Order: sequence, then structure tokens, then C-alpha cells
Amino acid sequence: MSDQVVYWCGAFVPKANVRVSPDDRAFLFGDGVYDVIRAIDGRLFRGADHIDRFSRGAAALDIDAGGLDVAAVAHELLARNGLEHGQATVYMQLTRGAAPRTHAFPRPAAPPSVYLAAQAFTPRRSSLDEGIRVITVPDVRWGRCDIKSICLLPNVLAAEQAMQAGAEEALFVRDGVVLEGAHTSFCAVLADVLVTAPLSNQILPGITRRVVLELAQRLGLPVREGPILRAELSRATEAFVTGTTTDVTPVISVDGQSVGSGTPGPVTRRIQEGLAEAFTELTP
Repeated sequence: MSDQVVYWCGAFVPKANVRVSPDDRAFLFGDGVYDVIRAIDGRLFRGADHIDRFSRGAAALDIDAGGLDVAAVAHELLARNGLEHGQATVYMQLTRGAAPRTHAFPRPAAPPSVYLAAQAFTPRRSSLDEGIRVITVPDVRWGRCDIKSICLLPNVLAAEQAMQAGAEEALFVRDGVVLEGAHTSFCAVLADVLVTAPLSNQILPGITRRVVLELAQRLGLPVREGPILRAELSRATEAFVTGTTTDVTPVISVDGQSVGSGTPGPVTRRIQEGLAEAFTELTP
């Protein structure tokens, strides 16, 4: 969108007019946090949860957003860009700002750099209907994966490795335990129980993951938040990944080995239907 309006450091401006300083600590250090919210017909899906996670990440990095009203800015961006009907995403990023390059925080603190942008979104129906293939990779990320940091080099490399292997996602494995995807949360059905890794510093607290657990409880599906061993994936009857832009996407093979029958299973379909209903309930 050549005429896309974004929010940059306190003002709504054409995206083409945004200029990022080479001294910005995002550029120099990856010193910042981000989040993405789904919007449907101009309304934010689980917006409060996303904003809370964004705020907690900023607080963990000791970055002051300066009283930013994310929800108000997001709704204004949706309106200004003609995205009040249909689906869209709102991206938000906060960095420590521009300052002379030193590893320690700048003193005095620099004004933070704040960026939000909204754009139209179309779900990948083929992936949702047919499922995707994934691979496993060693988890070489830092120790605070619960912070949605913009430092995503391991995720980028894992995603590229998956693409080169003809897969659509990579699952991080640490000490034999499957944690999450490069940009998704991961769930498997083992012995008729829906299992996903427990919240810790080793995974991101996914918002869609939370919705899935709520839906499973509502549907009466057995759930366990516990470790999923790489060695037991061969016994999984179903698996899927979740995320703001991936919804509930079935996983039909891991490292070339079929999951269950190699087709999306009934638990996955029920969760997909529940999420679709939640989206419908959000709209006016």
C-alpha cells in the first residue's frame, strides 16, 4: 500500500515518510519488543491479551512506552487505512530509541521509538484445510523466549531451514523436548490427550495457544500442559500449530514421518471450528 498510514513516534504519517535513525538500538542491538494483533471488521481479537504481553515484554526490558494507548492507535490505523471491514493485522514495535552506541542503556534514557502499522490479512486456506509439514531443529535461542523480542535470528534461520527442507515450519527441540515453532505454538494429541508445553521462560505465552486451551476445556477435551518428547511424536495421532496469523494449522508430518493418518484429525477440526466461532462472535 503506497499510501499506507502508520504510527511513528507519536504521529500518524505515510509509511513512505518514516525514517529510522542508524543509531536506533533496534538497528544496532535488536533492543526492543513487538507483537501482532488480529483484527476482524475493525475489532481487535484478544487485543487486551496482546497488549498485556507487549507491555510485560517492554517492562522486562525496562523500556518505557511513555503512556502509549495501543488499542486507540490500532483502531485509528484500521480506520485510516480502510480496514474496518474484513480481516487485518496490527503490528506494533517498541525500541529503546536512538542513542550513541554503548551496550549498556543510554543515560539519560533516549525517547523510545514506537511503530504501529495495520494491513489487510488473508488466512492461508490451503494450510488450514490440508495441513502442513514441519521439521525439528535444535533450540539455540536465548533464555527468555517468553519475551516477544525483535531478536529473531535463530527463528529466521530455523524458518529458512524448514523452507529448504520443503516444510512450512520448524519446531525447536531442547534436551529432547519439543517446545514450540519458529513462529507458532505447538500442540499434539497423545493417548487422546491434547498436550502442549507448559508456560516457562523457554516458550512464548501464545495468545492463540491460550484460546485453544480455553476452547478445549469448553469442548470437554482432556488437556495436559507438560513436556512433549521428540521421541514420542511417532505416537501422536494429531498435531497442530497455533498463532495469530496461523490460527489452528494441522501438522500432517514431522521430519518426513506422517502424524497419525497423515491428514487433519477430529480434535484439530473441533478446535478450528471453535476458533472460527470465536472470530464470528467478535464481529458486530
